Amino acid sequence: MAEFKDFDFELMVAEALIYGAGTPTPVFGIDERSRAAPVGDLHSHVYDNGWEHSVLDESRAYFEALEIGGELPATVDELVLDGGNQVFCGCSPVRDGEDDLFDVRSPDDLPLLPNLRRVLGAGTVAVPDKTERFAARGVTVVC
Repeated sequence: MAEFKDFDFELMVAEALIYGAGTPTPVFGIDERSRAAPVGDLHSHVYDNGWEHSVLDESRAYFEALEIGGELPATVDELVLDGGNQVFCGCSPVRDGEDDLFDVRSPDDLPLLPNLRRVLGAGTVAVPDKTERFAARGVTVVC
């Protein structure tokens, strides 16, 4: 199983695998989970509790426990980093995408994706000298 150091990097990989490739399953859906727990309207619940700029605890727990192992990390050859990624909507359902909540802060997890070749929308990668550091691993960064 891949052991990610950067939670936000793990979310990028989860986006590629769950919402892009369809594995692992099931797809995480905060709307369904909030209906199962009696929170009423999810968006109102988030605002009422001041969670609009944070990752919901249930979402964090789900993705931290998600096992991305075996050959799955090797199947990822491209990451698309966009404020509207589905994984972000599941973690912070009322976020407008205009903050740094999901910025990748470390390149330390790159070795977990041996076939990664391209990162699109890398404006959310807050790594100094990211283009050079990713290029050293054979990864093209497109902002």
